[in-house]
Amino acid sequence: MTELNPESATSPTAQPPDHAAGALVWYATIVAIGINLRPLLTSISPLMTTIRDATGLSFYGASLLTSLPVVAMGLGAFGTGWLARQLGETRGVALGLVAIALACAARAFAASGAALMLTATAAGAGVAAIQALLPAVMKQRFAARVPLAMGLFSASIMGGGGLGASLSPLVARVSGSWHAGLAVWALPALVALVLWIALNRRAAAGASTSATITDTHAHVPVWRKRRAWTLGLHFGLVNGGYTSLVAWLPAYYQQHGASVAASGSLLAAMTVFQAACALLLPLAAAAFTDRRPWLVAGLCAQWIGVVGLTMWPEAAPLLWVAAAGAGLGGTFSVTLVTALDHSGDHRVAARLVAFVQGLGFVIAALAPVIAGRVRDLTGSFTAAWIMLAVSITAMIALTLAFSPRSYGRWLGAHANAHTRGALDA
Repeated sequence: MTELNPESATSPTAQPPDHAAGALVWYATIVAIGINLRPLLTSISPLMTTIRDATGLSFYGASLLTSLPVVAMGLGAFGTGWLARQLGETRGVALGLVAIALACAARAFAASGAALMLTATAAGAGVAAIQALLPAVMKQRFAARVPLAMGLFSASIMGGGGLGASLSPLVARVSGSWHAGLAVWALPALVALVLWIALNRRAAAGASTSATITDTHAHVPVWRKRRAWTLGLHFGLVNGGYTSLVAWLPAYYQQHGASVAASGSLLAAMTVFQAACALLLPLAAAAFTDRRPWLVAGLCAQWIGVVGLTMWPEAAPLLWVAAAGAGLGGTFSVTLVTALDHSGDHRVAARLVAFVQGLGFVIAALAPVIAGRVRDLTGSFTAAWIMLAVSITAMIALTLAFSPRSYGRWLGAHANAHTRGALDA
């Protein structure tokens, strides 16, 4: 039997394609939202030494500023099904932007490690709502162009991470306050909120993207399905590499004699390559039913980068962060596209993606904590990078399980050709 590309399946509730101008407005708004989802993490890292000196946090305590929002992203994702039923996807995304804006603004006054941890948790919960609900909107509105929409979203997430790493130290230096370097990210969150509200007011007449979820298909118990756990583990290990490098790459190179500005620039360079491959890799994979070769390619690039950082950190740092960033960004977006491939119904896909992100970000939150603890015990990040390389190797093996032929069996149900995508794709 000829196997159809999942992208060709149309959701039963999918809207017809918008005209070019309308689609561009949607894409621009998606990018504006995505930019806000990582500065809360990456703005901390280049200012870590200053923050530790001001608050008295240990390496382990400082690692919580990166891991706590990731935990919130994970645990918060599990509650997005309830949030969508109560408010709808559109209002849920808006609420997430409000949480990010308020949390970042509060950092202007946070004088203790505990206060910073509270803002990190609140912002992470806002990110969880957006990351789980916005893909459902994209799946519905761009049924045949999910790789492009997800690629733009993922690229903007990574690009926002780079902006956080590069602009926060600049703002802190110009203003003379590390608080300002962290709080400035409330502004783009407010801009994205205004754009999102304006866009959806224009589309209010056909507000299926903001309608509450009532169809019984949306209540599929994905947490009981082995494929959901496998995808979640894969996503978690991918993002474990991201959170570890975001948290400790600048500190690693500062340990090798780099300045705060230079180490922050390396992190910013890594996120440039992340953003580029987060867009390009899903576009390259879009014409293929089987995403596995592209996932393996991304993981191999990440592995090369991590091994290079471990073995020859001072030989070619830009090369290593470029390889690691390209692998991280490309694998992140293609993993989410693969999860969306498993259902043609955007509501079922949303529940699967929410679970994958929930489990994945909880796993990813452990990585920088473990790396920070290893650094405290050994005085070096070498052992942590070796552990990361081993986990990437395991992910390459796990990727082989994601055969497109298995998409129709992941719920263990049998459906006809018209409902296959909604019920058991």
